[in-house]
Amino acid sequence: MTNQLIALLDGREVGTVHYKESRLSFTYSETWRHDPNAYPLSLSMPLGSATHGHARIEAFLWGLLPDNDRVLQNWGKRFQVSPKNVFRLITHVGEDCAGAIQFVTPERLEMLIAEPAAREVQWLTEDDVAGRLRTLRADHSAWRAASDTGQFSLAGAQPKTALLFERRRWGVPSGRIPTTHILKPPTGEWDGHAENEHFSLQLARSLGLIVPNSNILRFEDEIAIVVERYDRARVGNRWVRIHQEDMCQALGLHPARKYENEDGPGVRKIVELLREQSSSADEDVASFLDAIAFNWLIAGTDAHAKNYSLLLGQNGAVRLAPLYDLASILPYPAVEMSKVKLAMKIGGEYRLRNIGLRHWRKLADELRLNEVKLIDRLRTMAQALPDQATTIQEQVEGQGLSHVTITRLCTRLKTRATACQRLLK
Repeated sequence: MTNQLIALLDGREVGTVHYKESRLSFTYSETWRHDPNAYPLSLSMPLGSATHGHARIEAFLWGLLPDNDRVLQNWGKRFQVSPKNVFRLITHVGEDCAGAIQFVTPERLEMLIAEPAAREVQWLTEDDVAGRLRTLRADHSAWRAASDTGQFSLAGAQPKTALLFERRRWGVPSGRIPTTHILKPPTGEWDGHAENEHFSLQLARSLGLIVPNSNILRFEDEIAIVVERYDRARVGNRWVRIHQEDMCQALGLHPARKYENEDGPGVRKIVELLREQSSSADEDVASFLDAIAFNWLIAGTDAHAKNYSLLLGQNGAVRLAPLYDLASILPYPAVEMSKVKLAMKIGGEYRLRNIGLRHWRKLADELRLNEVKLIDRLRTMAQALPDQATTIQEQVEGQGLSHVTITRLCTRLKTRATACQRLLK
């Protein structure tokens, strides 16, 4: 069993993860460290230091895995490793992760170098994709078929799979070829969550926020929300991986600390990080505050630090990534709204029903922002939301996506937006 994993960033060898006596370390290759186009694996592991210790690389690796104990337990059984051993898990699923990173064994690296690219894709029929979605709905850990060569991992709690879409075909890539789209089937847990996410992404875009493209697609009798990966791009005749990391990874924090009330980052900490690291700090801070405002407006209660990410690139480029995993708590009747809390405090307050104009003013003061500009932006978004929600409901229903969650969500968003407009007077 290997005790080393080679780290690749868009196919280039950049370092090695070492595992010894249950402790991890990460060492950059000297070639990568001195490359003028190099960028770090994580902002928490700068290139200035050749080696980084257990706490940093362990937190980064856990951040690549699903936030779902059942999935990790099932993966542990499937691969015959401990679900609590992040190194062993990544050994099996680290070939296609969020960002440009791949973790492969030395033996697998030799195979990737020798393997023709044409052999790295297993093309699927529509019926094949439907079967995978059907299996995934029944078993949320079935992200890949047992026979697949390429394994992948994505953070998050919802069941999903990732595939390559090229020349109007879906396929399972491996090796050098990345996945390009994330497919999320509807599930019985939080019924209508996939529909909720698609609606919320479209609504965010309509209000001027930057989000990935998403669509509703049918495969035989199965339906899925399909999201284009913003960390993939077509350059010439090949797909490239674009590096990214979430805010917990960037700050060197274990994903268990993703919520502010569990010693995780809040709005202020993330704004500080953007001001220190972003290549366009003012623009990214404004975009991040738009996201905080949007989640307040729609009651997006799961907008924790792992649901915000940074894009890392050459020449020290760091930018806020497009928003993802947006969803509202509003359409779920079992939720007692008086107890609903946001993942991050606004002006010192978590509880949604208590957050009003004074909290936004306090936040502006804490962040040294132009209060008038911030409040004006909030009011503009709140005023535009009802009409945009109606338009998007008509669009998605016209595409064949009919679900009670969408009907409830649209109705309650309008009520919520009206209430927010009153609070901001």
